[in-house]
Amino acid sequence: MPTTVHEFVWPDRVVVGTIGLPGARTFYLQVRAGKQIVSIALEKQQSAQLAEKIDEILDQLISVEGNPFSVPRSTPIELVDNDQLEGVEEQFRTGVMSLGWDPTTAQIVVEAYPLSDAETEDEAFPDDDDASEVLRVSMPVGTARAFAKRTREIVGAGRPICVICGQPIDADGHTCALPEA
Repeated sequence: MPTTVHEFVWPDRVVVGTIGLPGARTFYLQVRAGKQIVSIALEKQQSAQLAEKIDEILDQLISVEGNPFSVPRSTPIELVDNDQLEGVEEQFRTGVMSLGWDPTTAQIVVEAYPLSDAETEDEAFPDDDDASEVLRVSMPVGTARAFAKRTREIVGAGRPICVICGQPIDADGHTCALPEA
């Protein structure tokens, strides 16, 4: 079966956002180029790891003598995007993701594959021949830095944590599960 590739080489917008209330949020990676918009669902932890790994790659690139790729140390203010997600129509729920660096275009490359029924914990990467769809996003270093910053903020905007037991506090109340003495 042929693979449908949703490819964005210089997207107008690439963000992680949520729908729903803290504790019941659904995370989405949304990409737009012109009128084409693709939204894929992610787990909160996937979103957090993606931001962390993008920052790690960018920080490593800064250390290259002379910073030849002009990687910003902090988020360029003109690239900050705090807008809500645009009309979300879930394309697929993300299973495996990969992250890379394209030195020929000086872009971070993110690939996301759908969660499959046959996916197991032992499966590290999907077989491209088996994937029905893939989202491939290439973003310049400044956009990648802004993407990582926003994603960390979105992940951190969830439910407050109880100072006694360390568990999330729901909007409808909280019963502490005190550790045993």
